[in-house]
Amino acid sequence: QVQLVESGGGLVQAGGSTRLSCAASGGTFNNYAVGWFRQAPGKEREVVVAISRIGGSTYYADSVKGRFTVSRDNAKNTMYLQMNSLKPEDTAVYYCAAAYGRLGYRVRVDDYDYWGQGTQVTVSS
Repeated sequence: QVQLVESGGGLVQAGGSTRLSCAASGGTFNNYAVGWFRQAPGKEREVVVAISRIGGSTYYADSVKGRFTVSRDNAKNTMYLQMNSLKPEDTAVYYCAAAYGRLGYRVRVDDYDYWGQGTQVTVSS
């Protein structure tokens, strides 16, 4: 069983950048496809980005393409989300998630087995 802890985020001005990290422990990180989801108040949790076990395949939601970059360092058991050109509509709680044994990336909430506690990102206009 893997434990996930997010860090980073906070308050950012529109147009600014920030980086989120997701540190994994308790499991072999490269056994998991991982992803970032976000949930804004009153909205459903949605996939932002997803990355395969070795990092060879990635998925980006249309709303973040060209602005966000996902990466993972399996040697450090960590996934990153570089967020650039932030917009107020990016404001949400961001969660990292892990799906055991999945070879490719996954984009559905139900595909993921483990979740972090979430980290708030607030983009001011």
